Amino acid sequence: MENLFDLIVIGAGTAGMGAAKKCKKEGWNVALIDSRPFGGTCALRGCDPKKILVGAAELMDWNQRMKGKGIDGSFAINWSDLIAFKKTFTERVSENYENSLSKAGIVLFHGHAKFVGQKQVLVEDHILEAKFILIATGAIPMPLSFRGTEYMIDSEAFLDLKELPKTIVFAGGGLIAFEFAHIAARAGSEVHIIEMQDMPLANFDQDLVNMLIAKSEEIGIRIHAGTSVDYVEKVEDHFVAHCLKQEKEVLIKGEIVVHGAGRVANMVGMDLEAGNIEYTRKGIVVNEYLQSVSNPFVYAAGDACASPGLPLTPLASMEGKISALNMLGANQIKPDYSLMPTAVFTVPSIGAVGLTEAQALAKGLDYQIVKVDMSDWYTYRRTNDSYAMAKVIVDRKTDLILGAHIMGGQASELINQFATAMGCKMPAEQMKHMLYAYPTSTSDIGYMLP
Repeated sequence: MENLFDLIVIGAGTAGMGAAKKCKKEGWNVALIDSRPFGGTCALRGCDPKKILVGAAELMDWNQRMKGKGIDGSFAINWSDLIAFKKTFTERVSENYENSLSKAGIVLFHGHAKFVGQKQVLVEDHILEAKFILIATGAIPMPLSFRGTEYMIDSEAFLDLKELPKTIVFAGGGLIAFEFAHIAARAGSEVHIIEMQDMPLANFDQDLVNMLIAKSEEIGIRIHAGTSVDYVEKVEDHFVAHCLKQEKEVLIKGEIVVHGAGRVANMVGMDLEAGNIEYTRKGIVVNEYLQSVSNPFVYAAGDACASPGLPLTPLASMEGKISALNMLGANQIKPDYSLMPTAVFTVPSIGAVGLTEAQALAKGLDYQIVKVDMSDWYTYRRTNDSYAMAKVIVDRKTDLILGAHIMGGQASELINQFATAMGCKMPAEQMKHMLYAYPTSTSDIGYMLP
């Protein structure tokens, strides 16, 4: 049959494309479906284009810190030029992916996939059937329940703003909100972050978050913690976020209001019930092999999967490949979630891997902590950077590193050194006495360990 496949993949992002290519290489007949341009969030409207804007913010921060320390003159971000530069990285991505996938022999469908049976999906006017179906549809902004959400834009729209507004309000103080706030503030906007919790970024070490808040406020970002959005109102040429803080109304005005309250699995309009597919807000409920617990013909990977994995591109790639191997080989491999290094790409950044202090305490582990304020160290003094900290957690019995948390200009790179050491089960003593090129931020690692 023309529409009969070994594998149908729904979602042409990191997880979906990896699985499709793997199974096609093994001789399977594979179809790949996406309602949006092929490439997924990270490459087209997430991590990669965002990091380009972060680069401009980093340059601004360097120049501002070094004024009077050998750098003179004024500097500014030209937003339209920056967005044009960003587009040079994204404009050919979909075309290149489609050409590569077609050349590999994968059948491509543009349209929204809807289940019409346990092994069948409807795409436009085509009913496709397969031995297996992989759901890799990624994530979307979390639906918000207050009035006026139609006036808000999401992170994707922010990345395509032709002009940067003078005042910006982020509704929600998540990771994306802080990253974009640091970009916008460096570009000259007045920025507000509204966060319902008393402390934002709850999944990161709170000592580092406190330092990030101090840096954010120093560059003019106004953080409204313990404040919830009641509704958003349009008033002439601007918007007003009507908020509640300790039962008192607070009004915060902005030319735009940006959704910064996190993301949820994208399962919109898929009619998963028709496929007998169990799901939650986090995504498709799967077993330890990434197989649906209610439909054995369905697997899930990436942000659409309710696995223990964090919503990170490398995790999506790993799950995509493992789901393919399990479909090919009858459930042989379980994903390893023991190490998931992550970063907040603010300026400076935060890097984290392994357990936090609170998690180590909750597990009842016998551990020691090295907590150091690095702002007076040579690495940071040479660029006049007064915001740098490290906190490393080490098991007293095994001398293995349980967790590492770093804030500073090189944190997002340094954290990978700790992830490598943890993955190789290198004792802290051995890592401490490694020889590193000097002077570099990596050569500071010995002073971060007991």
